[in-house]
Amino acid sequence: MAVGSRVRTWFNGEWHEGDVPVIRAADHGAWLGTTVFDGARWHNGLAPDLDKHLARVNASARALMLTPTKTVEEMTALVMEGVRAFNDSVYIRPMYWGIDGGALGIVPSPNPTGFAMCLEEIPMPPADATTTLTTTRFRRPTLDCAVTNAKAGCLYPNNARMLAEANAKGFGNALVCDSQGNVAESATANVFMVKDGVVFTPIANGTFLSGITRARHIVNLRAAGYTVHEAVLTLDDFRGADEVFLSGNLTKVTPVTAFDDVTYAVGPVTTQARDLYWDWAASTR
Repeated sequence: MAVGSRVRTWFNGEWHEGDVPVIRAADHGAWLGTTVFDGARWHNGLAPDLDKHLARVNASARALMLTPTKTVEEMTALVMEGVRAFNDSVYIRPMYWGIDGGALGIVPSPNPTGFAMCLEEIPMPPADATTTLTTTRFRRPTLDCAVTNAKAGCLYPNNARMLAEANAKGFGNALVCDSQGNVAESATANVFMVKDGVVFTPIANGTFLSGITRARHIVNLRAAGYTVHEAVLTLDDFRGADEVFLSGNLTKVTPVTAFDDVTYAVGPVTTQARDLYWDWAASTR
Protein backbone atom coordinates (compact mmCIF):
# COMPACT_ATOMS: atom_id res chain seq x y z
CA MET A 1 0.00 0.00 0.00
CA ALA A 2 1.91 3.00 -1.24
CA VAL A 3 0.83 6.33 0.24
CA GLY A 4 3.50 8.51 -1.35
CA SER A 5 4.49 9.13 -4.94
CA ARG A 6 7.59 6.95 -5.03
CA VAL A 7 8.90 3.98 -3.05
CA ARG A 8 12.37 2.42 -2.76
CA THR A 9 12.88 -0.70 -0.65
CA TRP A 10 16.04 -2.41 0.58
CA PHE A 11 15.38 -6.14 0.81
CA ASN A 12 17.55 -9.24 0.56
CA GLY A 13 20.74 -7.23 0.18
CA GLU A 14 19.78 -4.70 -2.51
CA TRP A 15 17.63 -1.70 -3.33
CA HIS A 16 14.47 -2.17 -5.38
CA GLU A 17 12.41 0.51 -7.08
CA GLY A 18 8.70 0.47 -6.35
CA ASP A 19 6.40 -1.27 -3.89
CA VAL A 20 8.00 -4.70 -4.07
CA PRO A 21 6.62 -7.79 -2.27
CA VAL A 22 8.68 -8.80 0.77
CA ILE A 23 6.47 -11.08 2.90
CA ARG A 24 5.40 -14.57 1.82
CA ALA A 25 1.92 -15.99 2.40
CA ALA A 26 3.07 -18.47 5.06
CA ASP A 27 5.39 -16.09 6.93
CA HIS A 28 4.40 -15.69 10.56
CA GLY A 29 4.04 -11.95 10.00
CA ALA A 30 1.51 -12.41 7.20
CA TRP A 31 -0.41 -15.18 8.95
CA LEU A 32 -0.34 -14.16 12.62
CA GLY A 33 0.58 -10.49 12.62
CA THR A 34 4.14 -10.42 13.98
CA THR A 35 5.14 -7.24 12.19
CA VAL A 36 6.80 -4.14 13.62
CA PHE A 37 7.94 -0.91 12.02
CA ASP A 38 9.05 2.57 12.84
CA GLY A 39 8.88 5.88 11.08
CA ALA A 40 11.50 8.58 10.70
CA ARG A 41 11.72 11.57 8.40
CA TRP A 42 14.19 12.93 5.85
CA HIS A 43 13.39 16.56 5.10
CA ASN A 44 15.61 19.42 3.86
CA GLY A 45 18.66 17.23 4.32
CA LEU A 46 17.75 16.43 7.94
CA ALA A 47 16.78 13.17 9.62
CA PRO A 48 15.84 14.28 13.16
CA ASP A 49 16.24 11.63 15.89
CA LEU A 50 16.86 8.95 13.27
CA ASP A 51 18.97 6.92 15.70
CA LYS A 52 16.14 6.84 18.25
CA HIS A 53 13.63 5.60 15.69
CA LEU A 54 15.99 2.87 14.52
CA ALA A 55 16.71 1.80 18.11
CA ARG A 56 12.97 1.66 18.77
CA VAL A 57 12.24 -0.67 15.86
CA ASN A 58 14.77 -3.11 17.34
CA ALA A 59 13.09 -2.81 20.73
CA SER A 60 9.71 -3.38 19.09
CA ALA A 61 11.00 -6.55 17.42
CA ARG A 62 12.16 -7.90 20.76
CA ALA A 63 8.76 -7.09 22.32
CA LEU A 64 7.17 -9.38 19.71
CA MET A 65 9.76 -12.10 20.50
CA LEU A 66 11.66 -11.51 17.26
CA THR A 67 15.43 -11.13 16.94
CA PRO A 68 16.54 -7.83 15.34
CA THR A 69 19.09 -8.46 12.61
CA LYS A 70 20.38 -4.94 11.95
CA THR A 71 22.23 -2.57 14.25
CA VAL A 72 21.30 1.10 14.44
CA GLU A 73 24.55 1.90 12.63
CA GLU A 74 23.80 -0.54 9.81
CA MET A 75 20.30 0.82 9.34
CA THR A 76 21.59 4.41 9.42
CA ALA A 77 24.00 3.60 6.61
CA LEU A 78 21.15 2.09 4.56
CA VAL A 79 19.00 5.18 5.09
CA MET A 80 21.77 7.59 4.10
CA GLU A 81 22.43 5.54 0.98
CA GLY A 82 18.77 5.25 0.05
CA VAL A 83 17.65 8.86 0.49
CA ARG A 84 20.24 10.08 -2.02
CA ALA A 85 17.87 8.96 -4.76
CA PHE A 86 15.12 11.35 -3.61
CA ASN A 87 14.66 15.08 -4.05
CA ASP A 88 11.78 15.64 -1.64
CA SER A 89 10.71 14.64 1.85
CA VAL A 90 10.96 10.95 2.64
CA TYR A 91 9.19 8.75 5.17
CA ILE A 92 11.74 6.23 6.48
CA ARG A 93 10.18 2.92 7.49
CA PRO A 94 12.35 0.06 8.82
CA MET A 95 10.34 -3.15 9.26
CA TYR A 96 10.77 -6.58 10.82
CA TRP A 97 8.43 -9.56 10.67
CA GLY A 98 8.31 -13.14 11.87
CA ILE A 99 8.95 -15.94 9.41
CA ASP A 100 8.64 -19.28 11.25
CA GLY A 101 6.50 -20.39 14.16
CA GLY A 102 7.22 -22.51 17.21
CA ALA A 103 4.62 -24.08 19.50
CA LEU A 104 1.50 -24.85 17.45
CA GLY A 105 2.75 -22.23 15.01
CA ILE A 106 1.52 -19.45 17.29
CA VAL A 107 4.74 -18.48 19.07
CA PRO A 108 7.10 -16.89 16.55
CA SER A 109 10.53 -18.40 16.16
CA PRO A 110 13.07 -15.72 17.13
CA ASN A 111 15.10 -16.56 14.03
CA PRO A 112 15.08 -16.02 11.13
CA THR A 113 13.56 -12.55 11.08
CA GLY A 114 12.46 -10.73 7.94
CA PHE A 115 13.76 -7.20 7.41
CA ALA A 116 13.17 -4.41 4.92
CA MET A 117 13.92 -0.71 4.79
CA CYS A 118 11.17 1.09 2.91
CA LEU A 119 11.63 4.71 1.83
CA GLU A 120 8.56 6.55 0.61
CA GLU A 121 8.40 10.04 -0.83
CA ILE A 122 5.74 11.84 1.23
CA PRO A 123 5.86 15.65 1.38
CA MET A 124 5.57 17.45 4.69
CA PRO A 125 2.08 18.98 5.05
CA PRO A 126 1.69 22.71 4.36
CA ALA A 127 2.25 25.01 7.31
CA ASP A 128 -1.46 25.88 7.49
CA ALA A 129 -2.66 22.25 7.65
CA THR A 130 -4.94 21.55 10.63
CA THR A 131 -7.28 18.82 11.85
CA THR A 132 -10.35 18.35 14.04
CA LEU A 133 -11.11 15.84 16.80
CA THR A 134 -14.08 13.95 18.15
CA THR A 135 -14.58 11.16 20.67
CA THR A 136 -14.57 7.44 19.85
CA ARG A 137 -16.07 4.45 21.62
CA PHE A 138 -12.87 2.47 21.01
CA ARG A 139 -10.06 2.65 23.57
CA ARG A 140 -6.36 2.03 23.81
CA PRO A 141 -5.48 -1.43 25.16
CA THR A 142 -3.22 -2.20 28.11
CA LEU A 143 0.02 -4.17 28.15
CA ASP A 144 -1.64 -7.21 29.72
CA CYS A 145 -3.83 -7.67 26.63
CA ALA A 146 -1.80 -6.21 23.74
CA VAL A 147 1.81 -5.41 22.85
CA THR A 148 1.46 -1.72 23.61
CA ASN A 149 5.22 -1.45 24.24
CA ALA A 150 5.92 -1.97 20.53
CA LYS A 151 5.14 -0.14 17.32
CA ALA A 152 3.41 -3.24 16.06
CA GLY A 153 1.24 -3.63 12.99
CA CYS A 154 -1.25 -5.75 14.92
CA LEU A 155 -2.25 -2.69 16.99
CA TYR A 156 -3.32 -0.61 14.02
CA PRO A 157 -6.70 -2.20 13.16
CA ASN A 158 -7.90 -0.73 16.46
CA ASN A 159 -6.52 2.68 15.48
CA ALA A 160 -8.15 2.30 12.08
CA ARG A 161 -11.62 1.81 13.50
CA MET A 162 -11.13 4.85 15.76
CA LEU A 163 -10.19 6.93 12.73
CA ALA A 164 -12.98 5.52 10.56
CA GLU A 165 -15.53 6.36 13.26
CA ALA A 166 -14.21 9.92 13.53
CA ASN A 167 -14.22 10.37 9.76
CA ALA A 168 -17.80 9.07 9.55
CA LYS A 169 -18.79 11.78 12.04
CA GLY A 170 -17.13 14.43 9.87
CA PHE A 171 -13.92 14.90 11.89
CA GLY A 172 -10.29 14.45 10.94
CA ASN A 173 -9.17 12.35 13.92
CA ALA A 174 -10.27 10.90 17.24
CA LEU A 175 -9.25 11.81 20.77
CA VAL A 176 -8.79 8.38 22.33
CA CYS A 177 -9.13 7.31 25.96
CA ASP A 178 -7.40 4.55 27.88
CA SER A 179 -9.24 1.81 29.75
CA GLN A 180 -9.86 4.18 32.69
CA GLY A 181 -11.50 6.82 30.52
CA ASN A 182 -8.59 9.28 30.58
CA VAL A 183 -7.14 10.73 27.38
CA ALA A 184 -4.25 8.70 25.94
CA GLU A 185 -3.59 10.14 22.47
CA SER A 186 -5.30 10.57 19.13
CA ALA A 187 -5.92 7.69 16.73
CA THR A 188 -2.66 8.47 14.92
CA ALA A 189 -0.42 10.62 17.12
CA ASN A 190 0.34 11.89 20.60
CA VAL A 191 -1.54 14.95 21.78
CA PHE A 192 -0.76 18.17 23.67
CA MET A 193 -2.99 20.88 25.10
CA VAL A 194 -2.28 24.39 26.36
CA LYS A 195 -4.13 26.18 29.15
CA ASP A 196 -3.16 29.67 30.34
CA GLY A 197 0.27 29.31 28.73
CA VAL A 198 1.04 25.98 30.44
CA VAL A 199 1.52 22.88 28.28
CA PHE A 200 0.03 19.49 29.17
CA THR A 201 0.28 16.04 27.59
CA PRO A 202 -1.15 12.72 28.80
CA ILE A 203 1.26 10.90 31.07
CA ALA A 204 2.73 7.75 29.57
CA ASN A 205 0.93 4.87 31.28
CA GLY A 206 1.74 1.91 29.04
CA THR A 207 -1.38 2.17 26.89
CA PHE A 208 0.29 4.15 24.08
CA LEU A 209 3.77 4.76 22.75
CA SER A 210 5.32 7.80 24.33
CA GLY A 211 6.61 9.14 21.05
CA ILE A 212 10.10 10.25 20.14
CA THR A 213 8.77 13.47 18.61
CA ARG A 214 6.60 13.98 21.71
CA ALA A 215 9.69 13.77 23.90
CA ARG A 216 11.53 16.22 21.65
CA HIS A 217 8.70 18.77 21.94
CA ILE A 218 8.77 18.47 25.73
CA VAL A 219 12.53 19.13 25.84
CA ASN A 220 12.30 22.01 23.37
CA LEU A 221 9.37 23.73 25.07
CA ARG A 222 10.92 23.46 28.52
CA ALA A 223 14.20 24.87 27.19
CA ALA A 224 12.20 27.80 25.78
CA GLY A 225 10.79 28.53 29.23
CA TYR A 226 7.41 26.81 29.09
CA THR A 227 6.11 24.66 31.93
CA VAL A 228 5.20 21.24 30.53
CA HIS A 229 3.24 18.76 32.63
CA GLU A 230 2.80 15.07 31.85
CA ALA A 231 -0.49 14.46 33.63
CA VAL A 232 -3.71 12.48 33.83
CA LEU A 233 -6.06 14.42 31.54
CA THR A 234 -9.75 14.07 30.83
CA LEU A 235 -11.88 14.87 27.83
CA ASP A 236 -13.21 17.87 29.76
CA ASP A 237 -9.64 19.13 30.22
CA PHE A 238 -9.34 19.23 26.44
CA ARG A 239 -12.73 20.89 26.09
CA GLY A 240 -11.43 23.66 28.34
CA ALA A 241 -8.07 24.06 26.60
CA ASP A 242 -6.87 27.19 24.80
CA GLU A 243 -4.81 25.27 22.22
CA VAL A 244 -4.50 21.63 21.16
CA PHE A 245 -2.00 20.07 18.80
CA LEU A 246 -1.00 16.58 17.69
CA SER A 247 2.59 15.39 17.75
CA GLY A 248 3.83 12.65 15.43
CA ASN A 249 6.77 11.86 13.26
CA LEU A 250 4.92 12.07 9.96
CA THR A 251 3.81 15.70 10.39
CA LYS A 252 5.71 16.80 13.56
CA VAL A 253 3.02 19.30 14.66
CA THR A 254 -0.62 19.37 13.55
CA PRO A 255 -2.77 22.14 15.06
CA VAL A 256 -6.28 21.13 16.14
CA THR A 257 -9.02 23.65 15.40
CA ALA A 258 -12.01 21.83 16.92
CA PHE A 259 -12.95 19.09 19.37
CA ASP A 260 -16.60 18.27 18.70
CA ASP A 261 -18.35 21.64 19.14
CA VAL A 262 -15.41 23.35 20.89
CA THR A 263 -13.19 25.42 18.61
CA TYR A 264 -9.59 26.52 19.07
CA ALA A 265 -7.34 29.09 17.46
CA VAL A 266 -3.97 27.99 16.13
CA GLY A 267 -2.20 29.59 19.06
CA PRO A 268 1.30 30.87 19.77
CA VAL A 269 2.49 27.80 21.69
CA THR A 270 1.49 25.46 18.88
CA THR A 271 3.26 27.63 16.35
CA GLN A 272 6.35 27.91 18.52
CA ALA A 273 6.45 24.16 19.13
CA ARG A 274 6.80 23.65 15.38
CA ASP A 275 9.39 26.40 15.02
CA LEU A 276 11.40 25.08 17.97
CA TYR A 277 11.37 21.59 16.50
CA TRP A 278 12.79 22.62 13.13
CA ASP A 279 15.28 25.02 14.73
CA TRP A 280 16.52 22.14 16.86
CA ALA A 281 16.67 19.84 13.84
CA ALA A 282 18.70 22.40 11.87
CA SER A 283 21.13 22.68 14.77
CA THR A 284 21.94 18.97 14.43
CA ARG A 285 22.88 19.19 10.77
